[in-house]
Amino acid sequence: MLSLFHLNVALSLVLLIFVSGCSPESDSTESSVNETEIATTGEETIESVEKPNTPLSASPDNPNPETQQQIQQYLNDLAAKGFGKEKQGVWIQAGDTLLANHQGAVPLSAASLTKVATTLVALETFGPDHQFITQIGATGPIEDGVLQGDLVIEGGEDPFFIWEEAYALGNTLNQMGIKRVTGNLVVIGKFYMNFATDTLTTGNLLKQGLNNQLWSAEAQTQYRTMPPGTPRPKVAIAGSLQILPLPPRNVESLVRHYSFPLAELLKKMNRYSNNKMSEMLANSVGGAKVVAQKATEVAEVPAAEISLLNGSGLGVDNRISPRAATAMFLAINRYLKPHNMNVADVFAIVGEDEGILDERQLPKLAVVKSGSLDNVSTLAGALPTKNQGTVWFTIMNGGGENLKGFRSTQESLLKDFINQWGSEQSLPAELTPNPDRLSKTSSNEIVK
Repeated sequence: MLSLFHLNVALSLVLLIFVSGCSPESDSTESSVNETEIATTGEETIESVEKPNTPLSASPDNPNPETQQQIQQYLNDLAAKGFGKEKQGVWIQAGDTLLANHQGAVPLSAASLTKVATTLVALETFGPDHQFITQIGATGPIEDGVLQGDLVIEGGEDPFFIWEEAYALGNTLNQMGIKRVTGNLVVIGKFYMNFATDTLTTGNLLKQGLNNQLWSAEAQTQYRTMPPGTPRPKVAIAGSLQILPLPPRNVESLVRHYSFPLAELLKKMNRYSNNKMSEMLANSVGGAKVVAQKATEVAEVPAAEISLLNGSGLGVDNRISPRAATAMFLAINRYLKPHNMNVADVFAIVGEDEGILDERQLPKLAVVKSGSLDNVSTLAGALPTKNQGTVWFTIMNGGGENLKGFRSTQESLLKDFINQWGSEQSLPAELTPNPDRLSKTSSNEIVK
């Protein structure tokens, strides 16, 4: 039954948008910090195939004169509008060739480029196929459709346990013959739901999700996005919600719920720049300081170039240098290559993946992450071109409340590069996502 829950791609995206509050325009105000990103040359082709032990970052000296001049003009135009060059950062490279560098090693306010660091460290810690496991158990026997005891939920830090997962779990319990629970709903560990982390909140959400007779208007709306004929679960829990530090001694396993694999979780997080998911994943690897430390090590940049206070990018004090942001993208690409994957498996492809970038005028097929605060706009990723191969870039703008203006100038700059270097009509092999990942989903395993 669970497969029905994931045949419709829009299924999980509706709640993701609703909870995140993300849109290409609504992600720009710091007042929305609880929900979404505010906190984003010559004629011959340059080969971008990585050689063994090749440094991730190009040498910071001797950039391409033509490209560097274009960046200087870009900075001059911003300065003429009152946005000082000291608040801007640019790093552009193709293969191991530096094309442009302005304050490349200077850490600047990163906004949701922070999520690139979280993505890198989560992958390095867990691997792309890691699944977060939520354990479901019981403290009594099942007789005539009734669980004579408590239903026990042991959280496993799943950052994407949403309404659909609760419905699927409820239907699995129904298949096992459980329609009523005489005892309590007991929650232990880090159980998250609908991007909330407070166990009192998430426990009550789960209790509601398991029993269609308790569904709120939001839950009803979410159900209507699902394939016709999807069962409506009914697991009525007579008792109350109890939050315990340890599982009861007499608990016996019923079901293991496996999250989406990590790579798919990261893609969802980055497409919608979901702050809640990013914070959960950052905490799962040890917190913002651990993310910063490990990211600098894996990206092979000085520790001073990545300084984080959180895992999402909310607030102006998360700082990353343009060089470090680009190096992290390259590190992610290098890490995923042995898995027959690349950055397009965990970041949005412009024009192909629905998400927060939909209304940005960015070059089609670029694989990017954006970041936005009231006075900061950042953009980093991979730009496929005919004459330069894949160009890896980071653009960081700040210095005043000019979000739309910063975005517009970023888009114009990338458009100029595409006009100069030529556009690709289809994704090159090194930026083509692995089609086998499309079948990856969450699941329930009956263990009793």
